Amino acid sequence: MASKVITASEAAALIKDDAVVTVSSASALGCPDATLAAIGAQFDATGHPKNLTMLHPIAAGDMYGVKGIDHVAKPGLLGRILAGSYPSGPSTAEPPAIWKMVGDNAIPAYNIPSGILFDMHREAAAKRPGVITKVGLDTFADPRRHGCAMNAAAEAAPVVEVLDFRGEEWLFFPCIVPDVAIIRATTADERGNLTFEHEGAYLGPLDQAMAVRNNGGIVIAQVKRLTRAGTMKPLAVHVPGILVDHVVVAPDQWQTCQTAYEPAISGEISRPLESFDIPAFDIAKVIARRVALELKAGWAVNIGFGISANVPRILIEEGRHGDVTWVIEQGAVGGVPLLDFQFGCASNAEAIVPSPQQFVYFQGGGFDCSLLSFLQIDASGSVNVSRLSARPHVTAGAGGFVDITARAKRIIFSGYFNAGAKFAIENGTVEIVKEGKVKKLVPEVEHVSFSGRRAVAQGQEILYVTERCVMRLTPAGVEVIEIAPGFDLERDILGQAEFPLRVANDLKRTPDRLYHPAKIGLALEEAHHG
Repeated sequence: MASKVITASEAAALIKDDAVVTVSSASALGCPDATLAAIGAQFDATGHPKNLTMLHPIAAGDMYGVKGIDHVAKPGLLGRILAGSYPSGPSTAEPPAIWKMVGDNAIPAYNIPSGILFDMHREAAAKRPGVITKVGLDTFADPRRHGCAMNAAAEAAPVVEVLDFRGEEWLFFPCIVPDVAIIRATTADERGNLTFEHEGAYLGPLDQAMAVRNNGGIVIAQVKRLTRAGTMKPLAVHVPGILVDHVVVAPDQWQTCQTAYEPAISGEISRPLESFDIPAFDIAKVIARRVALELKAGWAVNIGFGISANVPRILIEEGRHGDVTWVIEQGAVGGVPLLDFQFGCASNAEAIVPSPQQFVYFQGGGFDCSLLSFLQIDASGSVNVSRLSARPHVTAGAGGFVDITARAKRIIFSGYFNAGAKFAIENGTVEIVKEGKVKKLVPEVEHVSFSGRRAVAQGQEILYVTERCVMRLTPAGVEVIEIAPGFDLERDILGQAEFPLRVANDLKRTPDRLYHPAKIGLALEEAHHG
């Protein structure tokens, strides 16, 4: 049996000009960085491969040690990119190279919802024409808005259209057939079978490999180590060797962002609950506590980046861990979702499922609630999380946000009312030390990541939790239903919004116990699933 093991440089040399390359990664989680670096080096040395189309269902690289897509973000090498999200960097740093190419209109660049991009791979594998979906209607994915285009070059080459099917309106994403898949695992055997025992998630390599294999392309797997054929347990093999052409060994691949390896992330050990940091008492913790009050025991709850990512720590502090089951788009079910650089992973997960299947669960609204953030809210209740023209390389795109919110039963958006505001909490009352200069409640959001109009039409329950008030979405608009202690309704809320807010007749006061350092005595009502 001929060896499938080749060097990263040899793998790069196999990629032909004009190829469509799909990469499995979620920031640094599962990123085949050594192979991407070899492609960039191959181009620098030879001028090939050139004019690649790159598909990234989630994102490749994090700009904090794993460059990912930036290895190939070179004029001439990269010809087009379609990604669920893009690497972001600190506002004080030089923008990632990919953002410069996007901003300079050097290549067509698209932000396609992650779940839809995975769906496109499945359809390509089965040789069907594309994806018909209602996910993305009336958002930036809708061609009547931006059609997923991130720049003018992309607007000139649409990737989605509106379709009338049996009297209903749908979006149609034609398949883009990949020629090369670059995926990552922990271990390969001599036949190319892949196991993922040190990974923080599976992501979507099986779907990506099948899309390539079924269409006559090549599949390159980057792994940490090799083992003898016949030594792997068959149920542990997630990608079978019949789908893998070549194996690149890169022993130093990071498990995820800023993390070489933590066995609790890959489910090999379970961390004690007391080992998780509890957020310090501040205004962000108050917001997370208020979000926690909306949860019910027995719910499956999706969680996103931002203030709401701290809600699992609130439940740990209150002795309520396990009352809800957290589910995240990278595939973890249960456990404790991690923060900061490790976001997208969980410790002590009950299960880790492939991302494409997790997105089917999300797109169909099978979970009970989603906790998400916002950059802007507008008069229709729509939310922007995916683009701010003033800070383009700090906003990374939508990822799975559009898939998650499309049919979610309940969504709780949380964040600060104005950007840049400073607060002090004294004796259970909040004082504005410095008002924020950037209004986040605007007449019309810059980018529609979530459609308030569709939410109203579908009967979704939508709340917006901020440091100064709680609002809900009604058919008549956004309504203030609760005010926090220390804030003046006219001056601090109505006067700081750039569109008229409604005020509930029974305006309530946020519970005072949230504004003291002591535990709040959280008790979650039992959910009743019908």
